[in-house]
Amino acid sequence: MRKLASLSVILALCGGAFYAVSAAEKAAEPAKEAAAAKTPLECFESRKGASELTQRDVQPGWPNVKCSPTTGAALWYGDPYDGTVPMGKMPGLDIAEGKAVVKPRTEKLALMPMCGVSCHNGVGPAFNPPKLPKDKKPAPVPTMEAMVPDLANFQHGRGRIWCMDCHHTTQRNMLVDHFGDPVSFDQPQLLCGKCHGDKLRDWRDGIHGKRIGEFVSTGKKRWFTCTECHNPHNVQDGARNKGFIQVQPEPSPQLPRGMANADHEKLHPIPH
Repeated sequence: MRKLASLSVILALCGGAFYAVSAAEKAAEPAKEAAAAKTPLECFESRKGASELTQRDVQPGWPNVKCSPTTGAALWYGDPYDGTVPMGKMPGLDIAEGKAVVKPRTEKLALMPMCGVSCHNGVGPAFNPPKLPKDKKPAPVPTMEAMVPDLANFQHGRGRIWCMDCHHTTQRNMLVDHFGDPVSFDQPQLLCGKCHGDKLRDWRDGIHGKRIGEFVSTGKKRWFTCTECHNPHNVQDGARNKGFIQVQPEPSPQLPRGMANADHEKLHPIPH
C-alpha cells in the first residue's frame, strides 16, 4: 500500500510538472508565432540567388508574393509590377512603351560597384587604354575565383570565349555588345543575343522564358531576363552539360474529401 501510495504521489507530481510545461509551451506559442510572422520570408522567382525577393505587404493583408514551403520559390504574386521599370529599347519588340517591364538587378549585384572602380578600372597599372592578353587567355586570378567560384571551372562557350567577350573592356561594371557599346546588367538579353539569336527571338516572341502580368498579347507584363533563369558563368551546368537546373516540382493537389482516386481524369485523355 505504501508503495502504491508513493507511486501515486510520483505520478501526480510528474503529471503536474508535465501540465506546467505544456501550459508554458502553449503560453509561449503566440510569441513564437508573432516572431515568425515578423521574420521576413525570402522567395526566389526564377533562379536561386539571382532573383530573390522579400515577402511583404503591398497593401494591408495583400502580400507581394507567396513563398512555396517546399522549394522557396514564388507560387503567386500580389503585384507583378512591384519594383519594376520599363525594359528600354529592345530591337524587334513591337510593344507599346511601358507595357514591357523588368525588375532591375544591378542593386542586388554586390560585386558590381567594385568591379568598375576597385579592381578593374579599365586602365591598369601602366596601360591606357588597357593592354589585354594577345591570346585572350587570361591568367587565373585566385582572388577573383574566390569571389566568383564558377570562374574556376568556367562552363560557358565550351572554351571558345573569354571574359571580354561579355564584359566591357574599360567599363567593367557594364556588359558589351558586338559594336563595343556598353550594355546594362539590367538588359542582359542584348548581350546574350550576340550568340544565342534563336533564343533571343523566341524570348522576344514569348516562346522562351517567363513573364507574368496581363494575359492579352498587348497587355502589360513583367519580363524575366536571361540571367534571372540562367547562371551566365555556368550556363552548361557542369557535368550535366545543360543549363537551367530544374526546380523540384510542387506536390500534386489533394483529392477532394470522399474521393478515393482521380480515375475520372482518364475518361477524357489528352491525345498525343
